[in-house]
This record gives sequence, structure tokens and C-alpha cells, in this order.
Amino acid sequence: MKPGELDALVGGYHGDPFSVLGPHQEEDGWIIRALLPQAASASVRLPDDSIIPMERIHDSGLYAASMNDDPGAYQIHVERQRGGSVEIEDPYRFAPLLSSFDLHLHAEGTNYQSWHSMGAHLTAVDGIPGVRFAVWAPNAEMVSVAGDFNQWDTARHPMRRRDSGIWELFLPNIGEGEVYKYFVRSRIYGVSGLKCDPYGFASEKPPKQASIVWNLDRYQWSDQQWMEQRSRTDWLERPISVYELHLESWMRNPDGEPLSYRELAAHLIPYVKRMGFTHLELMPIAEHPYSGSWGYQVVGYFAPTARFGNPDDFCFFVDQCHQNGIAIIVDWVPAHFPKDAHGLARFDGTACYEHDDPRLGEHKDWGTLIFNFGRNEVRNFLISNALFWLKQYHIDGLRVDAVASMLYLDYSREAGEWIPNKYGGRENLEAIDFLRKFNEEAHTVPGAVTIAEESTSYAGVSHPVYSGGLGFTMKWNMGWMHDMFAYFKSDPVYRRFNHNHITFSLLYAFTENFVLPISHDEVVHGKASLIGKMPGDEWQRFANVRVFLAYMFAHPGKKLLFMGCELGQYEEWNWQSQVRWDLLQYPLHRGLSDFLRELNFLYQNEPSLYEVDYHWQGFEWIDFRDVDNSVISFIRRAKNHENFLVVVCNFTPVVRYNYNVGVPTGGVYQEIMNSDWQHFGGSGVSNPGDLRANSGKVQGRENFISLTLPPLSVTIYRRVG
Repeated sequence: MKPGELDALVGGYHGDPFSVLGPHQEEDGWIIRALLPQAASASVRLPDDSIIPMERIHDSGLYAASMNDDPGAYQIHVERQRGGSVEIEDPYRFAPLLSSFDLHLHAEGTNYQSWHSMGAHLTAVDGIPGVRFAVWAPNAEMVSVAGDFNQWDTARHPMRRRDSGIWELFLPNIGEGEVYKYFVRSRIYGVSGLKCDPYGFASEKPPKQASIVWNLDRYQWSDQQWMEQRSRTDWLERPISVYELHLESWMRNPDGEPLSYRELAAHLIPYVKRMGFTHLELMPIAEHPYSGSWGYQVVGYFAPTARFGNPDDFCFFVDQCHQNGIAIIVDWVPAHFPKDAHGLARFDGTACYEHDDPRLGEHKDWGTLIFNFGRNEVRNFLISNALFWLKQYHIDGLRVDAVASMLYLDYSREAGEWIPNKYGGRENLEAIDFLRKFNEEAHTVPGAVTIAEESTSYAGVSHPVYSGGLGFTMKWNMGWMHDMFAYFKSDPVYRRFNHNHITFSLLYAFTENFVLPISHDEVVHGKASLIGKMPGDEWQRFANVRVFLAYMFAHPGKKLLFMGCELGQYEEWNWQSQVRWDLLQYPLHRGLSDFLRELNFLYQNEPSLYEVDYHWQGFEWIDFRDVDNSVISFIRRAKNHENFLVVVCNFTPVVRYNYNVGVPTGGVYQEIMNSDWQHFGGSGVSNPGDLRANSGKVQGRENFISLTLPPLSVTIYRRVG
């Protein structure tokens, strides 16, 4: 051993432990060295069962044994200081396991399934079972694995440094369920600390923090029919009605604890099916330390949160959703990550995953760090993570959070707080390239969709990459949402002065593949619940919500509604409570729930409401000029142009008699949906029976039907003959 190597090894800062530990050939034979702080004495058992005593060469527990020949597959016999003995396989006798090609792809940033090589994997080497650990820490002086299996001794199991800053170690005879972290000692300023595995597949339940070795291949999926059908589905031409929820606060047990993944499968799935939703959107379920972040400050990007069970339990939940015909969208957070010491922040003592300059690398508003999208290994990590959820957990889609914050270098920054791109502009060119590549790779998974939460007018978010777009399948229509609330918050008396809010979205409705979102962000503290935004007395408030939802479902675009909105819950969403299920005992709340259920099934059963969402051929104004009465009317058409519905919206609490609406053709029409029907809590004004179209020019059409428009209502009509 070279001078100082012994001190470096036992001191926990030797950068190349395999050059000292394990078997080594010397001029006069072979020597085996092992770091065994738990040993009172030790010896080497050779394959021929011969025993060679080991000499303690350092008080820290470094032992050595010399021999003439190659020791082969030896074992070390340890007499413990606390009594008893054990025979162990020496981790330092095993050759590297990651191939040079794996390392090359990782450095190049093109190993988009890197979870197969990085992290903790159950494996067997030379017939010996164990776990292979691999972690990226390019500026580390030393990295070791610590856990219950070595009494959290950070000097006990230092890892082998490979090319590209990857550290690797095979630990024999440890198995699934082992709790571990990486001890990372930086070569910069001597900073050191215990870090969770960035690729950890399971974690302890917060507030505990460690990663857990897990076998991801054990669960036997039963959703093959769903996955095969999904691969042939064009979701842009299918009904998508999304129920967004926060798992921790959807429903709780009598003791106040959230439901587990398996309990959610038993309660949530039947509810979603009964209500007629096609999709579930889960707010982030990757492991996060603080529940108050709602999951948007992720530490364990590859681990479903342990709050509700283990990874197999989450597989079961997804599997059951698919077997019941429900698709799963998961919120994914590649924009930023928290500063928690056990997470990605300054992982190897340097800005490894983030930017070092806070003008590029910090979100001051959120107290988080921004990924360095220009770094190969970071792009590799994030794209692999996206594909991991889509492939490993059969997730049907990813809704990407905070895309606007990724696109612009000056997002939420004042002058002087940001650095322009190489052309002097505000666009984050590296993030844009990343998003395009992410979308290209995500869409290689058959039937998978990506959805952008993007609140600006950035062009082409849902346009293909090959045509200059970002490549998302769909984009949240935040402008529609803001306009709707601006309109509905106003008293009906004044809506005539805000008529443009209700019609403006149709000027740009077909520029992107839009989702119409009423999300958690709109019903949190200070923003009021959906029904809390509505004016008037209680009856008018419920009528306004029904009108709002009916117009939303008739408007071009897919639909998303946050939990609790379907009940008329007055309270704003609180992540520490649950949905007010007790409200269903009251007629108006129960009527609203029934209305949304029937609206969902009407939506699913009428191709004209979903088949042509993203082209003007699916929508046709009848009249948007009746400002004084606050009435609009329009047509929705299916791909079969003869399959259409007529929609009439009365946004005031005034009944309008003998109101003539132009229709595409003559014949007999029937009212198939009326938000004012009595069993929904309405007043019961309707147009029963057959409505025969009259000849005559109305609103530029040759035929019209004469209607009674209920107060605060949306009515929908189908031609039946």
C-alpha cells in the first residue's frame, strides 16, 4: 500500500477502494485485504476449505491475509466482537458489472432506460445473490453504501469509481427490503452527507427518508387487454373526462388516516366508474418529504410514495383501474426539485443536477432548484424517469407540471435576476430541446399521452416536434379557465357586459389540442371552491355550476375536474382533510352529483361531443350575438357530419319563451339534456316531447326550433327524425 492509502481508506476518503481491498497479486504472491470493523478476528476460507488467518493491520478493523496462489472464490470467516461468527462473501472480489457501453450511453445522455442499470438491483454474480448499486456522483471523492446491513457505517462499503462519474458496488447476500442510502464525500470543500438513491425504487414512509431495495419484476400484471387496446387508441378522437385527485385527501378512514393504494382500488375505482369519468389524474405520487407540497417537490423520482403502500400495492391500484376501463394520468415534475439535504440538491457537493448560478438554478418563489437541462446526464435521468412510469407502472399519460417555468429564463424574475440565452432572448433553449426529446421518447410507448400545464401563449405546445412544436399530445387551456371564471363570477345582470369572455375561447380553440381544466389550483385557499365562485342565492349558485359544467362538456376540448367540485363543496380544498362526502345527503348537492354523472355518460355516448375536438369542422356557431339576453347557441358535429347536437346556453336566471334557434336541417328534435331538470335540483322548465323544426330564416338558417329556455341553463337537442 502507498503511504497515506491506509489512512484514506479507514478515514473514508479513499477514491479507489478496489485498488486496496479484495484480492491483489503482488511480487511474492497474493494478498487479501478486508475492512471488518465488527470483527474480533477473521480468516479466509479458500474454495478447497483451507483456512488462512487474517492479520489485523489497523485498529479500525482492516485485516489482511497472504497466500501463494490466486484465492479464487473465497469467503471470509468473521468472529464478531459481540459474540458469534459469520461467513461473508467479500464484495471486493467481484469484477465490475456495468458495461462500458452502459457508461458511455449515460455520459452521452441517451440511455433512456437507465433505471435498468442505475439504482439498486437484485442480482446474482457467480451464483451469489445480492444487490448491485450504481449512482452518478461525478465530483465525489468517495461514495459508499450504508444501511442496516452494515450498521450505517459509512466507511464499511466504499464503491468502485467507473468512467463518467458512476460509482458501483455489488453487495453479496443482502436482499429485498434492505434500507440504504449513499454516503457521498465531495472532493469540493470536503462536503459529505447521506443521500437517498436518485433511482431508488422504494422508500421509507415519510418522515423517514431512506431508500429501500425492491424487486420491480415480481408483480404479475393482468391488464394485457387494456394495454393492447390502448396501443390502438387515438385519444384525440376519444372521450376524455378526467377526475383529478390528491390521494391523501380524497377519502380518509374513520381514524383520519388516508386510504392505502389497495383501499383506493376498492373505493375510488367504483366511484369513478359510477360517475362516468374515463381517466384519473393523480397529483404527484413520486416520493416527497413534505405533504404540504402536494407532491410537487419530489425527492424519490422513481419511487411511488410509501404513504399509501409499497410499489406492488401501487401496481395493483393501476392494474385494477385498467381492468375497470379507467386510464391513469400522473402529474410529473421535471421543472424543479426541493433543497432537502437527502435529495438531489448538490448531490456530490456541487450543482450536479441543478445550475450553480441561482439566476439559472433556483425558483425563489417555490424555494426549489431548477434542473440543468443542458447536461446530458440530467436529461438522461428525467427522460428515463418519464419512460419508467409509462413502462414499468403502465401509466397511460404524464401531465407535465409548470411547463411555462421551464420555457422562459425570466419566469417570475425581475430584470437582472436572469441570464439571457446565447441569442439574447428569454427562451430556455435547453429546456425546449429537452421537452421535445421527452415527447418524442414518451410517444414511442404505444398509446401513451403527454399533457402540458402551460399558461402562456407559447406557440405549438401540442404540435409535433417535426413541425417545430414541443410535441405534447395536449395542453391545458388556462385562458379558457380564466375567462370562464371571470364570466361566471359576475352577477347575471352584468353578464351582458362580459359576453366576450364566454365566446373568446373559440377564436383560438383549434390552435392547440386543449384540455379544459378545473384543477386543484383553482379551488385552494384564497381562490374559493367552484360553487363558491358563483353569484346569487343557493339555488342560483347550484344552477350556475350546472351551467358551467354543461358548457364545459359541450365546448371543444377534453375535460378535467378536481375532486369535490362534483358535490358542490363550499369549502376550499385542504390537503389535510377529505372531500365532504356528507354533503350527498342534501338534495342540491346530490342533484349536482347526479347531473355530472349523466353529463359524463352523455359525453361518452355522443361522438359529436368528442370526435372532432381539435378542428373547426366539429364546432359551428348558431348565434353568439344575443348579448342582451346572454344567450349563445352552437352545433357540435361528429366525424360523420350528419351526426350533430344543438346546444343552447342561457346564462341568466330569466325564462325565455318562444326563443327561436336556427338548426342545420328540418325534422324532429328532442331535448336530451337539460341542466334545469328537477332531479338535478333545477326548476323543471323544459321542452318535452318532439320539437318539429319550422321553415323560416332564423340566424342565417332555413329552419328553426322554437324553445322555452330554462333559467340559468344549458339545453342540448338531437335530431331524431
